[in-house]
Amino acid sequence: MSKFEIHNIDVDVFAKELNNCKGQVWLTTDEGDRINLMSAFCRMIGLMSIIQGAKLSQATIECENPEDESRLFRLNLYGRAEKE
Repeated sequence: MSKFEIHNIDVDVFAKELNNCKGQVWLTTDEGDRINLMSAFCRMIGLMSIIQGAKLSQATIECENPEDESRLFRLNLYGRAEKE
């Protein structure tokens, strides 16, 4: 599993895109917390802990599935969801 950093992602778009992921997706905060974003409860707590304003602050994403990693990396890079 590889990791990439995310910056200033729109939280609503990010959460919707997570619903399209097939494998586990982990978020690691600067404090070292590792949160499974495929669990709705953990997602809510994890995203709330790193939200600054209406944007997601810096964190690291780790995906089991390479397709999920590609999907979320593009979202991070271009600021919009991949078209299906």
